[in-house]
Amino acid sequence: MQATRIALLGIILDDPASVEALNALLHQYAPYIIGRMGIPYRPRQVNIISVVMDAPSDKISSLAGKVGMLPGVNIKTIYAKQSQEEPPCGN
Repeated sequence: MQATRIALLGIILDDPASVEALNALLHQYAPYIIGRMGIPYRPRQVNIISVVMDAPSDKISSLAGKVGMLPGVNIKTIYAKQSQEEPPCGN
């Protein structure tokens, strides 16, 4: 099995027109997503989304690149220092 890494994708979305495309991308990578939290910050009219993944590095990079190309979307990725050959039992 390919080595996987844990990553946190921090996403700030300020263009409501990109919501559908963003959700479609997240659905496409759903098998690698551990959890997701979205916070609408109405005073600034932005949505702040965090996505946690356990995936091969190329899958994380691919999703981050595709999300970053959406209009009105900013993304940063943070990786855990360790990688694993297999996800822990139960995942």
